[in-house]
Amino acid sequence: MSTIAPIRDADLEFDHGTFDSAAFAAKSLANWQSLAAVIDHTLLKPEATRGQIENLCDEAVRYRFACAMVNPVWASAAVCMLAGTGVPAGVVIGFPLGASLVSTLRHEAAALVKLGARELDMVIPIGLLKSGDYQSVDRTISAAASVAHDGDALLKVILETSLLNVEEKLRGAEIAIQAGADFIKTSTGFSTGGATAADVALMRGVAGARAGVKASGGIRTLADVKAMLEAGANRIGASASVAIVRELGAE
Repeated sequence: MSTIAPIRDADLEFDHGTFDSAAFAAKSLANWQSLAAVIDHTLLKPEATRGQIENLCDEAVRYRFACAMVNPVWASAAVCMLAGTGVPAGVVIGFPLGASLVSTLRHEAAALVKLGARELDMVIPIGLLKSGDYQSVDRTISAAASVAHDGDALLKVILETSLLNVEEKLRGAEIAIQAGADFIKTSTGFSTGGATAADVALMRGVAGARAGVKASGGIRTLADVKAMLEAGANRIGASASVAIVRELGAE
């Protein structure tokens, strides 16, 4: 577990290296294959059926998306469907409220990694962050990060930016990175708003080159993706993934 004091302004202003957003965006938008490689093909609706999950996985393989992102109930099925394809299964944890016990989150992460999930997207404990309880936020993320990394999985931490003020976004992003997040992420898609270019730029400013930034929530068109990549995202979460890559020439 990492140990931190409440994040100081100096921590947020420190030079953490640079990420060339313009170069990354240009490379990712060069063709539909490059773009697909940075998109998490996502289906998190509670009413999603097995047939829809099968279709999601088929599309993830066909277009070579970064991963197929599903709810925990479909983790085993997705892992089986994607076995041997090179496309990993991604699964959400503590989703969508960010209100789980640390022990619950740790158990959920461990069970999913054991099933074969290779990317875990968790929601930051929003209420604790807004209460200024930074130690508890750190402890929660550290627990999930430890389990994920022990199982060779990535951890992405969702800030749910629509519920946070600027100070909370900055603090949440810094705590998540210090606690072991591989990516910080904008939104669940289930709250009051989704990704904005301004939030992505703010998050990249905190992350620098230390961690990835995933934009998700309301991203439906190639223009949306372009704006997020140019703002500093290097991963996109979308359910409209196929339509987006078709705008760039995929069939």
